[in-house]
Amino acid sequence: MELRGAACGYDGSPPVLSGLELTVERGGFVGLLGPSGAGKTTLLRTLLGAARLFEGEALVEGRSVRERKPRVGYVPQLEAIDWRFPVTVEQVALMGRAAENWAFPWHRKSDKQAAFGMMERLGIAGLAKRHIRELSGGQQQRVFLARALASSPRLLLLDEPVMGVDIKTRDDALHLLHDLNHQGVTIIMTTHEINAVAAHLPRVVCLNESVVADGPPREALTPATLKRTYGADLRVIEHEGMTLVTESPHRFGAAAHSRRNGGGDAGAV
Repeated sequence: MELRGAACGYDGSPPVLSGLELTVERGGFVGLLGPSGAGKTTLLRTLLGAARLFEGEALVEGRSVRERKPRVGYVPQLEAIDWRFPVTVEQVALMGRAAENWAFPWHRKSDKQAAFGMMERLGIAGLAKRHIRELSGGQQQRVFLARALASSPRLLLLDEPVMGVDIKTRDDALHLLHDLNHQGVTIIMTTHEINAVAAHLPRVVCLNESVVADGPPREALTPATLKRTYGADLRVIEHEGMTLVTESPHRFGAAAHSRRNGGGDAGAV
């Protein structure tokens, strides 16, 4: 995908992002970093053709998103989904075949086979008849990943795919994405998890209304870049070949106040 001098956002508001110059080659795996409101989700929605392109160009597989909505897989933030909606795991996966099926919502045998094959691949075929609200966070992630992958897209967009899940679920999700990427799927994902996610990716892009930095974590995650991205003073260390970002230590509470002012022990409580 390519963004050329792109300014994008939504009708009735100034552009959220402007002057975007960004290219992701086939087979890439990129993490988008930035504070809330920096434009990460807007960038994904621009590639989907769901946000307004005020200036410049957005291309997916060489075709402008102005001409047609591109064929990409998209996994939204789980918190944006209405879990009360009466739909099963199988029905969600079949939604991914809508673009291939002129008779949707009536499903052809080939669509059911494709959806079931993807559910099997993701380990959720046994949950096919379960309502989505009954699932764990990790299972819910896999359901919407099955929907995104059911049409065999070459580009997969994920919005905060590991937000709010436990360490084991996050690790499983990242290993799954790693496998998909090595099978030829290009992946662009947003995340707030700098150390748990971004520091392990081959490439990160720091955003704050425009591209602040772009490159491998060791090059992109510097104190100066993080200051421009987050407006905070953050430390960067190297540990066993990994680039890690740390905050300056803070001490809270009466005991900390006493120590700062030369007092002795605050006593046990």
